[in-house]
Amino acid sequence: MSQKIRQNSIRAWLLASRPKTLTGAIIPVLIGSALAYMDGAFNWLPALICALFAGLMQIAANFINDLYDYLKGTDREDRLGPKRACAQGWISASAMKIGIIIVLIIASLAGSTLLLWGGYKLIWLGIICVAFAFLYTTGPYPLSYNGWGDILVLIFFGFVPVGGTYYVQTLTWSPSVTIASLICGLVVDTLLVVNNYRDREADKKSGKRTIIVRFGEPFGRYLYLSLGIFASCLCWYFLANGHLYAAILPQLYLFFHIRTWQKMVKIHSGKKLNSILGETSRNMLLLGLLLSVGMILS
Repeated sequence: MSQKIRQNSIRAWLLASRPKTLTGAIIPVLIGSALAYMDGAFNWLPALICALFAGLMQIAANFINDLYDYLKGTDREDRLGPKRACAQGWISASAMKIGIIIVLIIASLAGSTLLLWGGYKLIWLGIICVAFAFLYTTGPYPLSYNGWGDILVLIFFGFVPVGGTYYVQTLTWSPSVTIASLICGLVVDTLLVVNNYRDREADKKSGKRTIIVRFGEPFGRYLYLSLGIFASCLCWYFLANGHLYAAILPQLYLFFHIRTWQKMVKIHSGKKLNSILGETSRNMLLLGLLLSVGMILS
Protein backbone atom coordinates (compact mmCIF):
# COMPACT_ATOMS: atom_id res chain seq x y z
CA MET A 1 0.00 0.00 0.00
CA SER A 2 1.29 3.45 -0.84
CA GLN A 3 2.51 5.21 2.33
CA LYS A 4 1.18 8.51 1.01
CA ILE A 5 -2.44 7.30 1.04
CA ARG A 6 -3.95 6.27 4.37
CA GLN A 7 -6.36 3.36 4.12
CA ASN A 8 -10.04 4.38 3.87
CA SER A 9 -9.09 8.07 3.99
CA ILE A 10 -10.97 10.78 2.10
CA ARG A 11 -8.18 10.88 -0.47
CA ALA A 12 -8.44 7.12 -0.95
CA TRP A 13 -12.19 7.39 -1.62
CA LEU A 14 -11.68 10.26 -4.04
CA LEU A 15 -9.15 8.20 -5.99
CA ALA A 16 -11.47 5.18 -5.97
CA SER A 17 -14.33 7.29 -7.35
CA ARG A 18 -12.15 8.01 -10.42
CA PRO A 19 -13.48 11.55 -11.00
CA LYS A 20 -12.06 11.68 -14.54
CA THR A 21 -14.61 9.05 -15.60
CA LEU A 22 -17.50 11.32 -14.60
CA THR A 23 -17.19 13.00 -17.99
CA GLY A 24 -18.79 9.92 -19.50
CA ALA A 25 -21.73 10.23 -17.12
CA ILE A 26 -22.37 13.96 -17.56
CA ILE A 27 -22.03 14.22 -21.36
CA PRO A 28 -25.18 12.14 -22.09
CA VAL A 29 -27.21 14.31 -19.69
CA LEU A 30 -25.83 17.43 -21.36
CA ILE A 31 -26.79 16.17 -24.82
CA GLY A 32 -30.26 15.07 -23.67
CA SER A 33 -30.86 18.47 -22.07
CA ALA A 34 -29.60 20.35 -25.13
CA LEU A 35 -31.96 18.30 -27.28
CA ALA A 36 -34.84 19.22 -24.97
CA TYR A 37 -33.80 22.88 -25.25
CA MET A 38 -33.73 22.61 -29.04
CA ASP A 39 -37.29 21.30 -28.89
CA GLY A 40 -38.37 24.12 -26.55
CA ALA A 41 -38.91 21.94 -23.49
CA PHE A 42 -35.80 22.42 -21.31
CA ASN A 43 -36.35 22.15 -17.55
CA TRP A 44 -33.22 22.78 -15.47
CA LEU A 45 -34.29 20.98 -12.26
CA PRO A 46 -34.88 17.44 -13.60
CA ALA A 47 -31.83 17.93 -15.85
CA LEU A 48 -29.72 18.69 -12.78
CA ILE A 49 -31.12 15.66 -10.93
CA CYS A 50 -30.35 13.46 -13.94
CA ALA A 51 -26.74 14.69 -13.84
CA LEU A 52 -26.53 13.92 -10.11
CA PHE A 53 -28.01 10.43 -10.56
CA ALA A 54 -25.72 9.66 -13.51
CA GLY A 55 -22.63 10.83 -11.62
CA LEU A 56 -23.48 8.82 -8.52
CA MET A 57 -24.20 5.69 -10.56
CA GLN A 58 -20.85 6.10 -12.33
CA ILE A 59 -19.09 6.30 -8.96
CA ALA A 60 -21.01 3.25 -7.72
CA ALA A 61 -20.03 1.32 -10.86
CA ASN A 62 -16.39 2.34 -10.35
CA PHE A 63 -16.51 1.06 -6.75
CA ILE A 64 -18.16 -2.21 -7.84
CA ASN A 65 -15.61 -2.80 -10.61
CA ASP A 66 -12.75 -1.95 -8.26
CA LEU A 67 -13.95 -4.40 -5.61
CA TYR A 68 -14.91 -7.36 -7.75
CA ASP A 69 -11.94 -7.13 -10.12
CA TYR A 70 -9.81 -7.24 -6.96
CA LEU A 71 -11.69 -10.23 -5.58
CA LYS A 72 -11.39 -12.03 -8.91
CA GLY A 73 -7.65 -11.33 -9.05
CA THR A 74 -7.99 -9.43 -12.33
CA ASP A 75 -6.05 -6.41 -11.03
CA ARG A 76 -2.67 -8.02 -11.48
CA GLU A 77 0.71 -6.51 -10.60
CA ASP A 78 1.35 -5.97 -14.32
CA ARG A 79 -1.76 -3.79 -14.67
CA LEU A 80 -1.13 -1.00 -17.18
CA GLY A 81 -4.07 1.23 -16.36
CA PRO A 82 -4.62 3.58 -13.41
CA LYS A 83 -4.15 1.94 -10.01
CA ARG A 84 -7.20 0.49 -8.28
CA ALA A 85 -8.04 1.29 -4.66
CA CYS A 86 -8.68 -2.22 -3.33
CA ALA A 87 -5.73 -3.78 -5.13
CA GLN A 88 -3.43 -1.06 -3.74
CA GLY A 89 -4.84 -1.42 -0.23
CA TRP A 90 -6.10 2.16 -0.20
CA ILE A 91 -9.59 0.91 0.69
CA SER A 92 -10.39 -2.38 2.42
CA ALA A 93 -12.83 -4.77 0.74
CA SER A 94 -15.27 -4.50 3.66
CA ALA A 95 -15.21 -0.69 3.53
CA MET A 96 -15.72 -0.76 -0.23
CA LYS A 97 -18.85 -2.89 0.18
CA ILE A 98 -20.28 -0.32 2.60
CA GLY A 99 -19.28 2.50 0.24
CA ILE A 100 -21.13 0.82 -2.64
CA ILE A 101 -24.30 0.50 -0.57
CA ILE A 102 -24.16 4.13 0.60
CA VAL A 103 -23.61 5.57 -2.90
CA LEU A 104 -26.39 3.41 -4.37
CA ILE A 105 -28.82 4.53 -1.64
CA ILE A 106 -28.02 8.21 -2.27
CA ALA A 107 -28.30 7.68 -6.05
CA SER A 108 -31.66 5.92 -5.62
CA LEU A 109 -33.01 8.69 -3.39
CA ALA A 110 -31.91 11.35 -5.87
CA GLY A 111 -33.27 9.39 -8.84
CA SER A 112 -36.61 8.78 -7.13
CA THR A 113 -37.37 12.50 -7.26
CA LEU A 114 -37.50 12.19 -11.08
CA LEU A 115 -40.78 10.31 -10.62
CA LEU A 116 -42.36 13.74 -10.12
CA TRP A 117 -41.67 14.48 -13.79
CA GLY A 118 -41.44 11.10 -15.51
CA GLY A 119 -43.91 8.96 -13.59
CA TYR A 120 -43.58 5.66 -11.75
CA LYS A 121 -42.42 3.73 -14.80
CA LEU A 122 -38.98 5.23 -14.16
CA ILE A 123 -38.68 2.94 -11.11
CA TRP A 124 -38.02 0.04 -13.45
CA LEU A 125 -35.34 1.99 -15.27
CA GLY A 126 -33.63 2.73 -11.97
CA ILE A 127 -33.73 -0.93 -10.95
CA ILE A 128 -32.20 -1.94 -14.29
CA CYS A 129 -29.40 0.63 -13.87
CA VAL A 130 -28.51 -0.70 -10.42
CA ALA A 131 -28.73 -4.34 -11.53
CA PHE A 132 -26.44 -3.88 -14.49
CA ALA A 133 -23.92 -1.92 -12.42
CA PHE A 134 -23.36 -5.26 -10.64
CA LEU A 135 -23.86 -7.59 -13.59
CA TYR A 136 -21.14 -5.79 -15.53
CA THR A 137 -18.46 -7.29 -13.29
CA THR A 138 -20.16 -9.78 -10.97
CA GLY A 139 -22.36 -12.85 -11.07
CA PRO A 140 -21.95 -16.22 -12.78
CA TYR A 141 -21.70 -14.50 -16.18
CA PRO A 142 -19.96 -11.12 -15.71
CA LEU A 143 -20.84 -9.22 -18.85
CA SER A 144 -17.60 -7.24 -19.20
CA TYR A 145 -15.63 -10.50 -19.01
CA ASN A 146 -17.60 -11.98 -21.88
CA GLY A 147 -17.40 -9.23 -24.50
CA TRP A 148 -20.64 -7.38 -23.77
CA GLY A 149 -19.07 -4.17 -22.49
CA ASP A 150 -19.42 -2.23 -25.73
CA ILE A 151 -23.13 -3.03 -26.08
CA LEU A 152 -23.72 -1.99 -22.48
CA VAL A 153 -21.95 1.33 -23.11
CA LEU A 154 -24.30 2.04 -26.01
CA ILE A 155 -27.27 1.33 -23.77
CA PHE A 156 -26.22 2.87 -20.45
CA PHE A 157 -24.16 5.79 -21.78
CA GLY A 158 -26.37 6.39 -24.80
CA PHE A 159 -30.02 5.44 -24.84
CA VAL A 160 -30.68 5.38 -21.09
CA PRO A 161 -29.12 8.71 -20.01
CA VAL A 162 -29.72 10.71 -23.20
CA GLY A 163 -33.23 9.38 -23.70
CA GLY A 164 -34.04 9.43 -19.99
CA THR A 165 -32.89 13.04 -19.57
CA TYR A 166 -34.91 14.09 -22.60
CA TYR A 167 -37.97 12.12 -21.49
CA VAL A 168 -38.26 13.62 -17.98
CA GLN A 169 -38.32 17.06 -19.60
CA THR A 170 -40.63 16.33 -22.54
CA LEU A 171 -42.45 13.03 -21.77
CA THR A 172 -41.80 12.03 -25.39
CA TRP A 173 -39.28 10.23 -27.60
CA SER A 174 -38.30 11.17 -31.14
CA PRO A 175 -35.97 9.97 -33.94
CA SER A 176 -33.60 12.78 -32.95
CA VAL A 177 -33.32 11.24 -29.48
CA THR A 178 -32.42 7.89 -31.02
CA ILE A 179 -29.71 9.44 -33.19
CA ALA A 180 -28.32 11.56 -30.35
CA SER A 181 -28.24 8.48 -28.09
CA LEU A 182 -26.31 6.52 -30.71
CA ILE A 183 -23.82 9.37 -31.21
CA CYS A 184 -23.21 9.63 -27.48
CA GLY A 185 -22.94 5.89 -26.92
CA LEU A 186 -20.51 5.41 -29.80
CA VAL A 187 -18.23 8.22 -28.62
CA VAL A 188 -18.20 7.07 -25.00
CA ASP A 189 -17.41 3.56 -26.22
CA THR A 190 -14.12 4.84 -27.67
CA LEU A 191 -12.99 5.20 -24.05
CA LEU A 192 -13.78 1.56 -23.30
CA VAL A 193 -12.07 0.46 -26.51
CA VAL A 194 -8.85 2.27 -25.52
CA ASN A 195 -8.95 0.56 -22.12
CA ASN A 196 -9.47 -2.85 -23.68
CA TYR A 197 -6.88 -2.18 -26.40
CA ARG A 198 -4.28 -1.27 -23.78
CA ASP A 199 -5.15 -4.25 -21.55
CA ARG A 200 -5.56 -6.88 -24.27
CA GLU A 201 -2.61 -9.03 -23.19
CA ALA A 202 -3.37 -8.81 -19.46
CA ASP A 203 -7.07 -9.50 -20.13
CA LYS A 204 -6.16 -12.61 -22.12
CA LYS A 205 -4.11 -13.91 -19.18
CA SER A 206 -6.95 -13.14 -16.75
CA GLY A 207 -9.61 -14.84 -18.87
CA LYS A 208 -11.37 -11.58 -19.66
CA ARG A 209 -12.71 -12.09 -23.18
CA THR A 210 -13.34 -8.57 -24.46
CA ILE A 211 -14.07 -8.24 -28.15
CA ILE A 212 -10.48 -7.09 -28.68
CA VAL A 213 -9.20 -10.24 -26.99
CA ARG A 214 -11.61 -12.25 -29.16
CA PHE A 215 -10.81 -10.61 -32.50
CA GLY A 216 -7.29 -9.26 -32.03
CA GLU A 217 -5.33 -6.02 -32.06
CA PRO A 218 -6.06 -4.93 -35.67
CA PHE A 219 -9.80 -5.23 -34.97
CA GLY A 220 -9.47 -3.06 -31.85
CA ARG A 221 -7.42 -0.49 -33.72
CA TYR A 222 -9.97 -0.02 -36.48
CA LEU A 223 -12.94 -0.33 -34.13
CA TYR A 224 -11.69 2.75 -32.29
CA LEU A 225 -11.35 4.71 -35.53
CA SER A 226 -14.73 3.57 -36.88
CA LEU A 227 -16.67 4.50 -33.74
CA GLY A 228 -15.61 8.14 -33.95
CA ILE A 229 -16.15 8.39 -37.70
CA PHE A 230 -19.61 6.83 -37.47
CA ALA A 231 -20.60 9.14 -34.62
CA SER A 232 -19.54 12.19 -36.64
CA CYS A 233 -21.44 10.97 -39.70
CA LEU A 234 -24.60 10.51 -37.63
CA CYS A 235 -24.47 14.20 -36.69
CA TRP A 236 -25.37 15.08 -40.29
CA TYR A 237 -28.84 13.73 -39.53
CA PHE A 238 -29.62 17.01 -37.82
CA LEU A 239 -28.93 18.95 -41.04
CA ALA A 240 -31.81 17.11 -42.72
CA ASN A 241 -34.03 18.44 -39.92
CA GLY A 242 -32.85 22.01 -40.39
CA HIS A 243 -30.44 22.11 -37.46
CA LEU A 244 -27.30 23.35 -39.21
CA TYR A 245 -25.05 23.94 -36.21
CA ALA A 246 -25.86 20.60 -34.61
CA ALA A 247 -24.60 18.94 -37.79
CA ILE A 248 -21.54 21.07 -38.55
CA LEU A 249 -19.95 21.89 -35.17
CA PRO A 250 -19.37 18.24 -34.09
CA GLN A 251 -17.30 17.62 -37.24
CA LEU A 252 -14.38 19.38 -35.53
CA TYR A 253 -14.22 16.35 -33.22
CA LEU A 254 -13.26 14.12 -36.13
CA PHE A 255 -9.95 15.94 -36.64
CA PHE A 256 -8.88 15.31 -33.04
CA HIS A 257 -10.22 11.76 -33.04
CA ILE A 258 -8.15 10.77 -36.08
CA ARG A 259 -5.02 12.40 -34.67
CA THR A 260 -5.47 10.50 -31.40
CA TRP A 261 -6.02 7.25 -33.33
CA GLN A 262 -2.77 7.79 -35.24
CA LYS A 263 -0.92 8.21 -31.94
CA MET A 264 -2.58 5.09 -30.55
CA VAL A 265 -1.48 3.00 -33.52
CA LYS A 266 2.07 4.33 -33.23
CA ILE A 267 2.30 3.53 -29.50
CA HIS A 268 0.66 0.13 -30.07
CA SER A 269 1.06 -1.25 -26.53
CA GLY A 270 2.20 -0.50 -23.01
CA LYS A 271 1.57 2.14 -20.37
CA LYS A 272 2.07 4.96 -22.85
CA LEU A 273 -1.46 4.18 -24.08
CA ASN A 274 -2.72 5.88 -20.91
CA SER A 275 -1.99 9.17 -22.69
CA ILE A 276 -4.46 8.04 -25.39
CA LEU A 277 -6.99 7.43 -22.66
CA GLY A 278 -6.65 11.08 -21.62
CA GLU A 279 -6.92 12.35 -25.19
CA THR A 280 -9.94 10.17 -25.85
CA SER A 281 -11.68 11.57 -22.78
CA ARG A 282 -10.88 15.09 -24.01
CA ASN A 283 -12.22 14.30 -27.49
CA MET A 284 -15.35 12.78 -26.00
CA LEU A 285 -15.99 15.93 -23.99
CA LEU A 286 -15.34 18.05 -27.07
CA LEU A 287 -17.95 16.24 -29.14
CA GLY A 288 -20.48 16.41 -26.31
CA LEU A 289 -19.98 20.15 -25.95
CA LEU A 290 -19.99 20.84 -29.69
CA LEU A 291 -23.15 18.82 -30.28
CA SER A 292 -24.89 20.41 -27.31
CA VAL A 293 -23.90 23.95 -28.33
CA GLY A 294 -24.99 23.17 -31.90
CA MET A 295 -28.39 22.03 -30.64
CA ILE A 296 -28.81 25.13 -28.49
CA LEU A 297 -27.83 27.45 -31.35
CA SER A 298 -30.23 25.60 -33.62
